[in-house]
Amino acid sequence: MSAVFYEGSQTISTGVCTPIPPGAGQVQIKVAYGGICGTDLHIYHGAMDRRIKTPQIIGHEISGVVSAVGEEVTGFAVGDAVSVMPLDTSRCLPRDLSYSHICEHLQFMGIDSPGGFQSYWTVPAYTLHHLPKGMPLRYGALIEPLAVACHDIRMGQVQAGEEVVVLGGGPIGMLVAMVAQSVGANVLVSEINPYRVELARSLGIDAINPKERELPAYVLEKTDGRGVDVVFEVTGSTAGAEIMTQLPRIRGRIVVVGIFNKPAPVDLFRFFWRELNLQGARVYEHQDFDYAIKLAAEGRLALDRIITQVRPLNELQTGLQLMESGGEVMKILLEIEPES
Repeated sequence: MSAVFYEGSQTISTGVCTPIPPGAGQVQIKVAYGGICGTDLHIYHGAMDRRIKTPQIIGHEISGVVSAVGEEVTGFAVGDAVSVMPLDTSRCLPRDLSYSHICEHLQFMGIDSPGGFQSYWTVPAYTLHHLPKGMPLRYGALIEPLAVACHDIRMGQVQAGEEVVVLGGGPIGMLVAMVAQSVGANVLVSEINPYRVELARSLGIDAINPKERELPAYVLEKTDGRGVDVVFEVTGSTAGAEIMTQLPRIRGRIVVVGIFNKPAPVDLFRFFWRELNLQGARVYEHQDFDYAIKLAAEGRLALDRIITQVRPLNELQTGLQLMESGGEVMKILLEIEPES
């Protein structure tokens, strides 16, 4: 059975992986699609080598069909279409206060343990979510990043009629914008990639390139000088950290979604002066996965517009290089075991 392995030093290999029979509490899935994400790109460049034992199968945006069920598993049967919530919470402790998605000993599958870029993947049953009958399995591979966006919107308490700015129009930023739009917010995306700017506009979302037009001035113009209700910082960049405090209204909210690998300058005076609220948002909880599946099943989001390409499993390295190019790319899926 096929698998792709991260070998280190920007090297990906294709090989054979023997399927693991599911033990008690486990389910084996025949993997259909896997999405390449920014985390995979970080892995490719060695940024997570301290967490990975090479060679390792990576990949965590996964959909598939149940192929075997272990003992003590209820609620799943062979043939069920599923998406994987790749959080191994088996090591979490009572002191984590039930917030298992951010617990101290969380194991992220596809980083801290082997991932889903393989023909068959055996996972804890509690990580699986049913996909509705008839939902394309390629959409199932988008549920994980869509759940990130749903969690972000929930943590930001976005309401219909509110003004929202999303800093960064990559896959997560675009999904955040789309989910905010679906709840009735007025959304503006700030993005420097022209392709992504035009994609947002084609989805009915206002978008500008901050290199071509000053973002704070545009926000004040759009809001009659008030500022926006919620800002989502999705870039993880110094520029994003510097500008995010210039955009909210008095007592507005800022949600930090992007991963900052080093400390960034933040204007704390603006927090004091305008009584701003800062909220971190990391991964997702089961309710976010459920809501993401609901949105996808209802057809309320143009998910096909997010998928740029579908490539075979053995082209993972090509997909990573395309993502890194910064061109006309949003989300690349790997077709791992074709749908029958």
